[in-house]
Amino acid sequence: MRYLCFMLCTPSLSVAFTGHRTYRGGADEALCRVIGEAYDRGFRTFLSGMAVGFDLSAAEAVLSCRERLSGLQLVAVIPFPGQAELFSWEDRVRFGRIITVADRTLVLSDRYHRGVYRMRNDFLVDHAAQLVAWFDGSPGGTEYTVRRALQSGRAVSNLCSAGPLFPPPAPVLFQ
Repeated sequence: MRYLCFMLCTPSLSVAFTGHRTYRGGADEALCRVIGEAYDRGFRTFLSGMAVGFDLSAAEAVLSCRERLSGLQLVAVIPFPGQAELFSWEDRVRFGRIITVADRTLVLSDRYHRGVYRMRNDFLVDHAAQLVAWFDGSPGGTEYTVRRALQSGRAVSNLCSAGPLFPPPAPVLFQ
């Protein structure tokens, strides 16, 4: 799987998104600003876990920015086939529209199994240098992903004003 992603993206030039399913558009302008800022710093590939809420909105923001930012790419990271069958009709339509125009689609497992969402979240952290989150501080998959990114030394930007702020990662002096 790691080899496949290196064919799709360069982690040091990639940004991943994570956020709550309850996201209702409170940071759409900030998403476009953050994508533009990341682009200006050399980031070209953006990974979305394609869940309802923040993930789908982040993917749509990347697609919107792609019109004016040359070389911008969206990778739709889908945990298993049929994920969208659990979505509302409206979100299934959004999901379908996004994967049709995404630059790459990557399905991580051939079926649903316990832990498939955690596998997706690990993949996002492992294949990006920066994480953009909509995290209000509540427990769950977003909390897990943010915590794992911070422990892995990734930069984390939280667009949720009600959520915690995160310090920049410590510089690495020796490798």
